[in-house]
Amino acid sequence: MPGLTIGRLAQATDVKVPTIRFYEQIGLMPVPDRTDSDRRTYGDDAIRRLRFIRHARQLGFEIRDIEALLGLADRPDTPCDDADLIARTHLEVVEEKIAQLQRLRDELARMVGCCGAGKVLDCRVIEGLNDHALCENEAH
Repeated sequence: MPGLTIGRLAQATDVKVPTIRFYEQIGLMPVPDRTDSDRRTYGDDAIRRLRFIRHARQLGFEIRDIEALLGLADRPDTPCDDADLIARTHLEVVEEKIAQLQRLRDELARMVGCCGAGKVLDCRVIEGLNDHALCENEAH
C-alpha cells in the first residue's frame, strides 16, 4: 500500500493523526517520504510499525521501552534477551499495580460494608477518608 496519506494511515491503524505526528517528532516513526506538494506518504512498513507501537501502548509499555523494542525489532538476528528483560520488567510493574488495586478494592469494600446507611455523622466512609489510620490497607 505505498503512497498512503497520513489520514489513510490513521484509518488503517486506528491511531489519530496528531499521535502519528507525535511519534514522528520523538523518533518512534521514521520521517515519511513527501510528495512534490509536500504531503506525507506512507507504505506498508509504516502500517506495521504503527500497529506495533499501538499494541505496545495498549499493553502499557512506556515510550522508552517501545523505542528499545523497535530497535530490537529492526535487528531481527539479535538475541531476544533484551526484549525479554523489558517485558519481564514491565510485567513486574503491572503485577505491583494489580496488587495495589486489590488492596484499594479491599479497603473500599470494607468501608462500604461498614456503612450503616444512617447519617453522615456516623458514616464509616466519611470517617475513613478523614482518618487514614482507620484504613486496614495501605491502598495508595
